[in-house]
Amino acid sequence: MASRAAELYLTATTQFGLEELLAEELRQLGATDLQVGTRVVEFKGNKQLLYEAVLWCRTAVRIMLPFADFAAPDERSLYREVSRIDWSQYLRADQTFAITAVTNRSNLEHSLYIAQLTKDAIVDQFRARTGQRPSVDPVKPDVRLHLHLFENEAVLSLDAVGESLHRRGYRQLTNEAPMNEVLAAGLIMLSGWDGRRPLIDPMCGSGTILCEAAMIAQRIAPGLYHQGDFAFQHWPDFEQALWDSVVMDAKQARLEEPQAYLAGSDLSAETLERARQNVAAADLEDYIRLAVRDVRDAQPPKNEEPGILLMNPPYGERIGAEAEMAGLYKTIGDTLKTNFQGYDAYIFTGNAEAAKSVGLRTSRRIPLYNGPIECRLLKYELYRGTRKGPKEE
Repeated sequence: MASRAAELYLTATTQFGLEELLAEELRQLGATDLQVGTRVVEFKGNKQLLYEAVLWCRTAVRIMLPFADFAAPDERSLYREVSRIDWSQYLRADQTFAITAVTNRSNLEHSLYIAQLTKDAIVDQFRARTGQRPSVDPVKPDVRLHLHLFENEAVLSLDAVGESLHRRGYRQLTNEAPMNEVLAAGLIMLSGWDGRRPLIDPMCGSGTILCEAAMIAQRIAPGLYHQGDFAFQHWPDFEQALWDSVVMDAKQARLEEPQAYLAGSDLSAETLERARQNVAAADLEDYIRLAVRDVRDAQPPKNEEPGILLMNPPYGERIGAEAEMAGLYKTIGDTLKTNFQGYDAYIFTGNAEAAKSVGLRTSRRIPLYNGPIECRLLKYELYRGTRKGPKEE
């Protein structure tokens, strides 16, 4: 595998709508030749950059190292081409592995069968050469492989991460419909928040937006919360000394003095208690203020310049919730108009109809997804004094 200085061709995946943010994160780390696609960014960098990307990227879901590509129009060619790879470069017989396969517009249409056939070719090679074979562990494998088959062209990649990067490791408890950490960080970054001005979440739920904001403000690498090893730590060319140095640099980058006023509230005392536990688990109690409060009573902090208000209100997916949601979103709009003049407000919602009840004109509408739900991040510029314009239709 690669030496420390060797240039690597890497791929990072993310959520729809966050691709440019991820590309900029990678660029700031020193990545080159960036190519932005849908939910993916391809880039080049050395081993140190790979380690830093896993540790620092807030909007990455996975980071992978492609190492083989070939035509696979049928099962015989897939088995043959996988068998031609020297698997001892990537895997030992005493390690466990797992394969995830994705197929699109190809003759081989069943991803589970493709993964099984790939596994058979790997295992058969080990058995023929050594008399031993690595075992499959679909839950916590030492080595995780991805096979992407598109128009009969296969790409095999090593997963550098293991468990998805959106699972930071600090969330102890969540509410019924939690927002994942990558999306929360993405919303903050899309808002253009500078990490200095106040950031308020008046419907904070389990506190994910606030935790991610605090990590940005205090320069805390999200990968420091990761539980256990990353997948690349089981690769044959893993360099412990280099990884230790990258981790030490990240720990030293943290700012201890609070950089911004961060506050959240929620109507439910039980939900807010979950937020408190998550904030404590992330060691962020010194940076985040929490209170039980109805959204209609939300207020900006005194003696602070106007900042950002960012919230993810309920979408009201159950039948018969339309009137309730319209009333809630009207209350949100009234609160913004009355209490948050001078702020930039962002509402992330999957209910476009209810959002009309906010009664304010949007200056931006950014399409995103929350899981399978199509959403919009709506920006409202809350000018001081009166500034009338047509409300949302």
